[in-house]
Amino acid sequence: MTDHRTILHIDMNAFFASVEQSANPELRGKPVAVVGGHGRTVITTSSYEARAKGVKTGMAIWEGKRACPELIIVVGDNRKYTYTSTKINDIFHTYTPTVEAFSIDESWLDVTHSLSIFGSAENIAYLIKARIRHLFGITCSIGVAPNKLLAKLASDMQKPDGLTVIRPENVSRILEQMPIKELCGIGKKMQRHLNMMSIYTCGELGRCDAARLTRKFGIIGTRLKEMGRGIDNVPVVSFGKEDDVKSVGHSSTLERDIDNPAEIRRFILQLSEMVGNRARRYNVSGKTIHLYVRYADFFSSWGKQTTLKNYINLSDEIYLAALGILATVELEQPVRLLGISLSNLKHQAEQLPLFEDERKKRFATQAMDRINDRFGRMSVTFGSLLPGKEKAGSHVIPPSWRPDGVKNIDVQ
Repeated sequence: MTDHRTILHIDMNAFFASVEQSANPELRGKPVAVVGGHGRTVITTSSYEARAKGVKTGMAIWEGKRACPELIIVVGDNRKYTYTSTKINDIFHTYTPTVEAFSIDESWLDVTHSLSIFGSAENIAYLIKARIRHLFGITCSIGVAPNKLLAKLASDMQKPDGLTVIRPENVSRILEQMPIKELCGIGKKMQRHLNMMSIYTCGELGRCDAARLTRKFGIIGTRLKEMGRGIDNVPVVSFGKEDDVKSVGHSSTLERDIDNPAEIRRFILQLSEMVGNRARRYNVSGKTIHLYVRYADFFSSWGKQTTLKNYINLSDEIYLAALGILATVELEQPVRLLGISLSNLKHQAEQLPLFEDERKKRFATQAMDRINDRFGRMSVTFGSLLPGKEKAGSHVIPPSWRPDGVKNIDVQ
C-alpha cells in the first residue's frame, strides 16, 4: 500500500438543497427537493430533512410528494451552484495546489506536502469545514486516508458534517466487514457479479484469488483485488495535468415528451451548438458523433454513433451528422432525453480553411462564439432555435461538470 500520502476527499452535504436553504432562510430545517426545471422532471437532490422522510435522488416529483406531502419543490439555480463550487475549490487551493475536482460537489486534495505548514490533515479538514460554513452557510463531510479510494470511502462514513480518518494501520480492520458496494467504482452490476461469486465484503474481495477474478473480469480483476485490500496508487491529478479529454458531450431531459420530428431536430441543433462551442473553445475536433435517446417510459433508450472521414467541431456539421444517425432509426415512443457527444478527438492549432465559403462560415462561427462567451449562451444563435429556446431542457448539471476546462459547461 502507498501509505506515505495523505489524501482528503471532500463531499458537500446535499449540495444543491443546502445552497438553496442557505440562500433562503424560510427553507431552513424544512424538507426541500431541488429539480432541474418546471414541469415533468426528477429530483436531483433533496435536503436531509426530506431524506429522512424517504425522498431520494432520481424520484419523480409525484413520488417525492407521496413520500413527503409537505415537500417543498425548488427549481434549481445552476449558476448559483457552479459559482459556489468554484469558490469552494478556490478555498481548497489555499491548502494545496494538488486539487482534483471529481464533480460539482466532490474534490480530492493531496495535502502530503502541506502538513508541515498546517500541522495535520485533521487540522486542514477542520479549517476547510469552518471556512465553508462561515462563507456559504453549508456543510461538508471529509475523509482522510492514505489514498483516493479510502478517502472517498471515509467521507461517506459520517454524514452530514462528518470527519473520518482512516489510518494505514486500521485499513484491514475497517475493510473486513465493509460491504463491497461502499467502494467507489463498484456499481450495482459489478456488485451482482461479485455476489454470485459469494463475495460480499471488502475483506472477502481482498482475499479472493486474483486468477479467479481475472478469469471472470479480465484485466480489472487484479484491480478489484487491490480495491478489496484498500490499495490505490492513482494520484490526485490537478487541473491542467489530467489526461487529454476523450469526448465532449451534453444531454438534456426535455421539459415534456416530444414526438414531433421538427421539435426533435431543433433540440438536437441546440445540443450540437453547445457541444461545438465547447470543442472550439478548447481547440479540439472529433470524427465520431454519438446520439443518445431515452424514451418517455424512462427505461427504454438507445445510442448510436457514426465516424466521419474528417475532423469537425462546427455546430452545423455535428448537427448534420446527428441527423444522419437519427434517420437510421424509427422512434418507438415520444422522446424524454436527448444527448450528443463528439469523440475520437484531436487538438489542433487554428488555421483558415482553404475555400472562401468555408472561411466565411468559420469567421461567422467565431463571431457568434465571442458574443455568446461575453453575453451568455444563446445570445446569438440559429434562427430555428429562437422560438422557445429557453425551454429546451431541464438544465440539470451533468455529472461531468468541472470548475475548469472542457468539462466546464456554461449552465443556465
